[in-house]
Amino acid sequence: MKDKAWIRGEVSICLPKYSAIYFILALSVLILVLHNMEVLEHEVNSSTNSTIIAPRASTVPKTHHSLWTFQSLSPEDAQEERLLLESITWPETPVLPTPLSLEKTTDPAHSNFIILPPQRGGGQWHVGDQLEVMINMYDFKGHPKKSGGDFLIARLHNLTLGAGVAGHVVDHLNGSYSAVFTLLWEGSAQVQVVLVHSSEAVTVLRRLNREQPDRIYSKSIFRSGSVSETTICNVYLRPTQQPLCNYTDLHTGEPWFCYKPRKLSCDARIIHYVGAFKENLKAKEEKLFQSGVNMKVSIRASGPANVTVLPKKEGQPEVENSNMTSGLSGYYYQGLWRGLGGTTVRQFNPPAISQCLKGKVVHLYGDSTTRQFFEYLTAVLPGLKAFDLHSSRKAGPFMALDNANNILVTFRFHGLPIVSVEKVFTSELRYIANELDGLKGGTDTVVVFGVWAHFACFPMEVYIHRLQSIRRAVVRLLDRAPGTLVIIRTGNLRAMSRTAAQMYSDWYSLQRVKVLRAMFKGLNVHLVDAWEMTLAHHLPHNIHPLPPIVKNMVNVILSYICPQQGP
Repeated sequence: MKDKAWIRGEVSICLPKYSAIYFILALSVLILVLHNMEVLEHEVNSSTNSTIIAPRASTVPKTHHSLWTFQSLSPEDAQEERLLLESITWPETPVLPTPLSLEKTTDPAHSNFIILPPQRGGGQWHVGDQLEVMINMYDFKGHPKKSGGDFLIARLHNLTLGAGVAGHVVDHLNGSYSAVFTLLWEGSAQVQVVLVHSSEAVTVLRRLNREQPDRIYSKSIFRSGSVSETTICNVYLRPTQQPLCNYTDLHTGEPWFCYKPRKLSCDARIIHYVGAFKENLKAKEEKLFQSGVNMKVSIRASGPANVTVLPKKEGQPEVENSNMTSGLSGYYYQGLWRGLGGTTVRQFNPPAISQCLKGKVVHLYGDSTTRQFFEYLTAVLPGLKAFDLHSSRKAGPFMALDNANNILVTFRFHGLPIVSVEKVFTSELRYIANELDGLKGGTDTVVVFGVWAHFACFPMEVYIHRLQSIRRAVVRLLDRAPGTLVIIRTGNLRAMSRTAAQMYSDWYSLQRVKVLRAMFKGLNVHLVDAWEMTLAHHLPHNIHPLPPIVKNMVNVILSYICPQQGP
């Protein structure tokens, strides 16, 4: 006891004498540690280019949550949302009778199209002219439809020439439609018109996103020691007596909720994966989604389906300037994508790709369709070696390095919602806006992102909110580093079954393509128009476009990075 008392007495005696020295030493050590942490954080952010915002989850009381939960929108964001929703308003579609019968619904087998004669040129078509097709829709009884709202796509193509271009479809709201094409090559050009969905099917798709936004739900695994629980999670969760875990991102305001585990805390969440799809079609509505019957079916021509195109007339503008009048992004010729009214699309072999990307950092963000660019580059460039980050096989993150050419390529998924069956650690889930805010940027930095497929089954407001947060981050990035190159990939057409149509219909994707184009118009960004590039190509539609299309998309990206010099 005396020894302990003596020690306490010595400390009490010595502290006044050396307290100033101890304080200065402690303060110096603290400053040094903080400085090293700042340096380390800067180095980590420089190498991984990411900002992690991981707030502690909060518990939402039982009676304080609903299906629609967003942070309050600013007046500007709310007005933009309203204008965007108005801009993509689809024509009125019919109210479906009960019970449903196909007899009065759109039937592609009874429908037809006819090529209208040229308005000038003595009955001949020339490169640069507009070709117009009139489409007339009929029901299964062979009666003309009297209203619009059918979802039609059209393209002009020549398989021998490897040529193809998308058409613009106009709904006359009376059962008839026009498809307009710009003639861009000499020789034969064949018209193809496809009914993607009848107006009656569009009625169902509208109702599903309005009434059943939670028809695809995810799950999370919570774990602490030997205790493990699994609950349902989503952007929206229906009110129950069960409290919620609120994982809304503090920076972007992106909502995400899980039902709280019974035993574990909200902070014990470690794994995300897709739960299930709840089919919510009413009686006999499945008949509206039959492949080969009334979904993605070609419509026959009443008369010739092709025309012969002559060389352009003297004085007509070059086809490269057709974007000014047609609004097209480009077209295929000899299997290669040719841009209109913008950057000339160059062709890059592996050595040219390495030379173009030399000294560059390329960050890819988005879904599996953006991941295709990472897979393409690592497959064709022998010097670009992927690191094994022991991450999710599909969701990533991924990283590849070409040390000799100082090329770094990364891929990271766009953050929740992720409709994937593969289990992903929640610690790897990042929102694109947060990632962009962690980038230094500059002339050696390329950002490519695509956000669309996993948002198809949610109301459009969810998608608009996500793009608003990404756009703000893009603006901040370009403000602090104007030399940064930002490229955006649009959504594309895909194959559809009855189930896939309810979740990921091309009709949903088209609305999101329109919104994305509108929201980034006027910014110093570039587009890879995957919608047109899949519509114009002869290959079958696929959620993951086939290799020839991906190669053309990569050439578009590389042409933005390394544009053609001189005339």
